[in-house]
Amino acid sequence: MHFHGTEVRQQALTLLRDGTKNADVARKLNVPLGTIGYWKHTDRAKRGECPGRPAPKCPRCDGRELDAAAYAYLLGLYLGDGHISRYSAHRAPSLMITLDDAWPGVQDEAERAMRRVFPDNSTCRVRRKGCHNVKVYSLHLACLFPQHGPGKKHERRIALEAWQQKIIDARPWEFIRGLIHSDGCRITNWTTRLVGGERKRYEYPRYFFTNKSDDIRKLLGDTLDKVGVEWTTTARGTDPYNISVARKASVALMDAHVGPKH
Repeated sequence: MHFHGTEVRQQALTLLRDGTKNADVARKLNVPLGTIGYWKHTDRAKRGECPGRPAPKCPRCDGRELDAAAYAYLLGLYLGDGHISRYSAHRAPSLMITLDDAWPGVQDEAERAMRRVFPDNSTCRVRRKGCHNVKVYSLHLACLFPQHGPGKKHERRIALEAWQQKIIDARPWEFIRGLIHSDGCRITNWTTRLVGGERKRYEYPRYFFTNKSDDIRKLLGDTLDKVGVEWTTTARGTDPYNISVARKASVALMDAHVGPKH
């Protein structure tokens, strides 16, 4: 077995620190490639530069820049069809947005938003019957989604923190779009009118948002007010679970910024 002295090791480290490739250093000094790799690893570890993927930064904990538009959209999706869970076998909790396979474009938008909000984390889609769960794992989900808590969202208070409200005030349409893409829809309603003694059918577009949470419906209503969209509350049976947008000018605004699911 051949042992390499301190001088050879120092020459190798000098070359490695200057950016010379491991294989080139090994050939130049006639040292096994594995030894060069080990020297480089221990040297970087001593200097706090040990190879390995660094822990993803958090906008709330570490001050990393947050993509406000993507976050506003993702927050709307989360409040509508999302939840955060953690399994004992997983190192980190996951944010999961459940989206119908009838709208593959919405699934694509959801995953793009996740990647922009969590640029250092991997996303995935899990197939379920008639839908996909779009997921991202992160140790900082509770930092970005403080509305998370035990039980169903409509059974507990849902309120935005001041920093979230500031983002929504700046990006209201992205937030509205996320809510509609989760628990909303654009449909064509119809009615009949008597014109000249003849009953005629009239069709008109309409947006609906359905959610059991009074707080989440209020968040949408307040945001619609800020962008000039007129809306009303309608009941599902005896429960006022629906927000309806039916006035022509307001539907036109929604069409310009939200549009039908795709």
